[in-house]
Amino acid sequence: MLTPLVTATGVLALLTLVPGPDMAVVTRRAVARGRADGLRTVGGITAGLLLWGVLTVAGLAALLAASAEVYLVVKLAGAAYLCFLGVQALRRPGAEPHPPAAGAPEGGGSAWRTGLVSNALNPKIAVFYTGLLPALAPPGLRPAAGMALLVLVHVVLTVVWLGTYVYLLSRARRFFARPRVRRTLDRVTGVVLIGFGIRVATTP
Repeated sequence: MLTPLVTATGVLALLTLVPGPDMAVVTRRAVARGRADGLRTVGGITAGLLLWGVLTVAGLAALLAASAEVYLVVKLAGAAYLCFLGVQALRRPGAEPHPPAAGAPEGGGSAWRTGLVSNALNPKIAVFYTGLLPALAPPGLRPAAGMALLVLVHVVLTVVWLGTYVYLLSRARRFFARPRVRRTLDRVTGVVLIGFGIRVATTP
């Protein structure tokens, strides 16, 4: 069981390291608001992965992946949300994504929701989990238990990788806080998010 688990962990690690919408969203939040906000965004992303993991183990994600109509609705909603985040960054380069009202505390709910929604509206995760995890599940375990184990491995890898990334961004925040750098970064992340949104919408 150990060798298949190590192999599966390696595959999941490679997939986790590939830049995607999650990294773009985390970059935007961490640079704009700092380490705590970035980590809250990572928490939302993690919650989204756990949600898809539960749906996968329960067999519901397979139904979504097999239903062209439902898949299309979720895919377009996810694409629209990514494009919304991208346009928001382009319209207010250098500004905080969700500035608090005067006198209001800087709550982390917005960051957490941003991470959760961007992940929960990504049907590619359903396809990824239902298509890949059964093949990687360690033998000797029931299929549901094997997939649940790999979901937890994926969650841990995601937390470690994105958490490290947020830490590195926070260490360089003084550089990113420069107005010109902030405007450039917001424009780049805005274009990247819109690009991911278009890609999600147009990819079968």
